[in-house]
Amino acid sequence: MLFASASASAAESPAIKPTAAKPSGRQGVTLPKATTVTLKNGAKLILVERREVPLISFSAWLRGGALADPAGKEGLSALTGELLQKGAGARDARQFAEAVDGVGGSLQVHSGLEALTVAGQFMSKDSALMVELLSDMLLRPRFTQEELEKTRARMTSEITAAKDGDPRALVNTYFDAFHFAGHPYGTAVDGTEASLPGLGREDVLGYAKNQLGADRLILSVVGDFDAKALAAKLQTALGGMARAASPAPQVATTAVSKGRRVLLVDKPDATQTYFLIGNTAIARNDPDRVAANLAGTVLGGRFTSLLNTELRVKSGLTYGARSYFSPESKPGAFVISSFTQTEKTDKAIDMALDVYARYRQAGLDDATLESAKAYVLGQFPPRLETGQQVADKLSELAFYGLDSSDVDGFAAAVDGTTRQAIGTVIQRVLPPSEDLTFVLIGKASAIREMARKYGTVTEMKISDKRFAPAPTER
Repeated sequence: MLFASASASAAESPAIKPTAAKPSGRQGVTLPKATTVTLKNGAKLILVERREVPLISFSAWLRGGALADPAGKEGLSALTGELLQKGAGARDARQFAEAVDGVGGSLQVHSGLEALTVAGQFMSKDSALMVELLSDMLLRPRFTQEELEKTRARMTSEITAAKDGDPRALVNTYFDAFHFAGHPYGTAVDGTEASLPGLGREDVLGYAKNQLGADRLILSVVGDFDAKALAAKLQTALGGMARAASPAPQVATTAVSKGRRVLLVDKPDATQTYFLIGNTAIARNDPDRVAANLAGTVLGGRFTSLLNTELRVKSGLTYGARSYFSPESKPGAFVISSFTQTEKTDKAIDMALDVYARYRQAGLDDATLESAKAYVLGQFPPRLETGQQVADKLSELAFYGLDSSDVDGFAAAVDGTTRQAIGTVIQRVLPPSEDLTFVLIGKASAIREMARKYGTVTEMKISDKRFAPAPTER
């Protein structure tokens, strides 16, 4: 766990147990002193007093997310999350929005693969309203039929619009659905054009009862407040929150796929090809995550990366090329991502593969490693400047079972990473060139033969209402 916890009964003032952060390394960032409280119903509160600005920020994580969506009901978590803001307690959707806007606050809900998150920021003088709104969302959402129908229609139309226009926002969804086929990590978090129209109010009520429980809740709050007083308010507001009616979803570990395979998504009007190339890589708690971060930065994590230098700066084949990890509780995807003119599809992919293969074979020199270290160390502190960023990080660490050393020891870990260590990690977490999954979205009639160079091709149309071909088509 992130911090030592203290149990609190619903009838008594919660015990407060502060935990000091560990010293940071050179140029490091240290998480602030925190107080952790565990309520009787299982809700975990992580509180950090930060008095220099009269603001309070919070980040609430509820375990489950899209992993809890039943088969055929993809997008249920996302729809439920959207509706949490569309009326709760004594307020309808308009009144709820006005209550937030009227005090200059902010409140957003996001549904991810493994968690549904609620984030917000309010002036410290409005802390009572903040607690009221959050507890109404979690305990007393309205889930009205009218708001459900409007939200469901909007979510569906957004997918259709992305397919009709620029599909870049959907490429990862296609990749996950194809690469992780048969595994929950392949679910479409935001739903599909096939699944969303069939989601009804009973589905949403069932999801909320089964998944949005106090025992799934991690709530981090950072800002201008007294920790003991706020803990008491939150205990009163959230102490009656029920536990989830169903166990948290559990998934089998993911595995690196063998061989090459290609999903070609036909978009007949496309003038560009959007492509992802990748495989399964690392989990969020991987012991080599710092070295993997540095390795990824060199390959495709900054403007001067190997991929962007070759595909954009030198060749002009694209406006951008990058690579990144998507770690989850189990190993998530590593992908190379770019786009290019239709007629240059194979040239761009060949160049990306060549850069990748050479990097796996040769690794990096000392000068490149030092440059990557400086870049990573310079980019890290701005990600923990605001109260909202700190609250998000505290909840994230607790969610993945990590402690403060993930932040406090980050700079030292970066400094201590050797070129040899990165070389070892490259071989472990970056799959060989012969074991890659390809997803191409473009004009199939023009790029079909090109696609066949890279592996066995499975085709589907972008007009198909799902993000993966039917099982018989694979």
